[in-house]
Amino acid sequence: MENISSHKYFILDGFNKLGALRPVLFIPFSIMFVVSLSANSLLMYVVISQRSLHSPMYILIACMACVDLSLPLFFVPNMLLSFLFDWRGISLAGCLVQMYFVHLLGAFQSTLLLWMALDRYFAICIPLYYHERMALPRFLKFVIPLVVRNVFVVSLVVTLAGSLPFCFRNTIDHCFCEHMALVELACGSTAINSLVGLISVFLIPVADFLTITASYIVIFSSVLSSGKSGVKALHTCVTHIVVMTVSLTIILTAFLSYRIRNGLPAAIRVFFSIMYLFFPSCFNPIIYGIRTTEIRQHILKTLTCCRQLVQTVPHS
Repeated sequence: MENISSHKYFILDGFNKLGALRPVLFIPFSIMFVVSLSANSLLMYVVISQRSLHSPMYILIACMACVDLSLPLFFVPNMLLSFLFDWRGISLAGCLVQMYFVHLLGAFQSTLLLWMALDRYFAICIPLYYHERMALPRFLKFVIPLVVRNVFVVSLVVTLAGSLPFCFRNTIDHCFCEHMALVELACGSTAINSLVGLISVFLIPVADFLTITASYIVIFSSVLSSGKSGVKALHTCVTHIVVMTVSLTIILTAFLSYRIRNGLPAAIRVFFSIMYLFFPSCFNPIIYGIRTTEIRQHILKTLTCCRQLVQTVPHS
């Protein structure tokens, strides 16, 4: 019997059909990368530096900015170098590490939205008990189980992917090590990997979305039935729902496209897979930072101070 060794080195070949036009992708994705890094860094700085923003809601927004800042660092620089210099190689170990952190941080994007929804629920529906419920010891009861869920599910998905033999092809039709893009190269049975990957989607982003939706329905009912002036709260909740719906639609399109052979072009599938990670990182600072009045005021103050400082520096 012929001894076939498993590949330990892979080529990331996303958007390969573009040929000579592939380097052009460097421009839009690098702009999005700079916007993501700048906006999330500014948002974190403002929340950390301003004592008036050290309340649970703003701390959760800062945590969201931290996740949105970290996530692109694990795949975007490598992707940009691939577009510009055609550096496409990655080892199996590097691929699995990238996959683990990309999917783990991606999971926390939706989980943080869930924690923010709980914060809004306590603040609007049971305001008298808000500080009691959001005190760290009590809030950890909501935090720890979801952290354990995310770490366990992602670890299981990546471990199962790493145990597969890759005997025939080593070209990944993607710009980063997406789970199913790697799994579909395996020469053994991948049914369990496909099933676990699909279950992980329903256990994390879908479950989070349903819980967020349920909490906002309760919030809407509470505001409307009590006649409170809850326009601002309702506006924030609707924004959260819209963003989560768009993100979830992109996620499901990307994940199901690997399992349902519907003729979706590979480039479209790769684009959706990138955007379900990159879209929140670019737009969350606007939605949860700039549109929040208190944070917006401090951001404008910070930018004004920076501009005045630059103007006072003597020019040679």
